[in-house]
Amino acid sequence: MTRVLTIEDSAANMKLVVVLLESQGYEVLQATDAEEGIRLAREQHPDLILMDVQLPGMDGLTATRLLKGDIATRDIRIVALTAFAMRGDHERISAAGCDGYIAKPIRYKEFLKVVAAELEMGKPMPRG
Repeated sequence: MTRVLTIEDSAANMKLVVVLLESQGYEVLQATDAEEGIRLAREQHPDLILMDVQLPGMDGLTATRLLKGDIATRDIRIVALTAFAMRGDHERISAAGCDGYIAKPIRYKEFLKVVAAELEMGKPMPRG
């Protein structure tokens, strides 16, 4: 089963993301702060991480840099979830190592499309 780790401090956003992902058959791991998310990423090695940018304590971009700098987790695709989709944010998110981003408020059809596309890009190349 495809595993998605969601790192989100807003209970309402977490609930929405979990419902949407589970409706598509994904197994969802949940963390409410960056430290817990990093621990889960290292232990569970999910197929995709959805990373809130604005987290209490360590922010999501710092957590992304740590995960992308760690040999054990650097291959996991990370998509930023951000309410700050302003000019220059895409570059800042990309520079931190995120593979993509989804703007909040979440539009469910677009959200599911991006998740599916990121998971497809993260699949290993077939050998032949």
